[in-house]
Amino acid sequence: MSHVFADLDEVYYAGLFRRLAAIVYDSLLLGAIFMLYGFIGVAITNGEANEHWAFKLLIWLIPFVFYGYFWRRTGQTLGMLAWRIRVQTPLGQPVNAKQTLLRLVGGLVSWGCLGLGYLWLFFDKEKRTWPDIFSGTQVVVVPKKKKV
Repeated sequence: MSHVFADLDEVYYAGLFRRLAAIVYDSLLLGAIFMLYGFIGVAITNGEANEHWAFKLLIWLIPFVFYGYFWRRTGQTLGMLAWRIRVQTPLGQPVNAKQTLLRLVGGLVSWGCLGLGYLWLFFDKEKRTWPDIFSGTQVVVVPKKKKV
């Protein structure tokens, strides 16, 4: 059994602004990772475009590994940490690999529908977006750490 996050009684559902702000932060990080990966791919092929199938497959795995690592470990990417939000199961546990994949697919579908999947939180009483609904997870605001 996986661990349960602390302070579950003090969290509340995250709104759209915090979610979008975290997405912008994480997009910058992912962009840097993609650039580094591209530089490595071009260096391996002596300055030519890398057309190998494995190189293309790994491009799709980068977001899964990035989000999977952070969400499984702490429930927060660096962007989510900055905006004090966390993704978790309704029981307050970290997401698993299947939920990570479903969240990422839900995010692509949401953006593919011109953001409708994210605007859905205005109609859902638990402020869930399509990625939340698809994966059975929730995004909550984490309380500020108390100064000792």
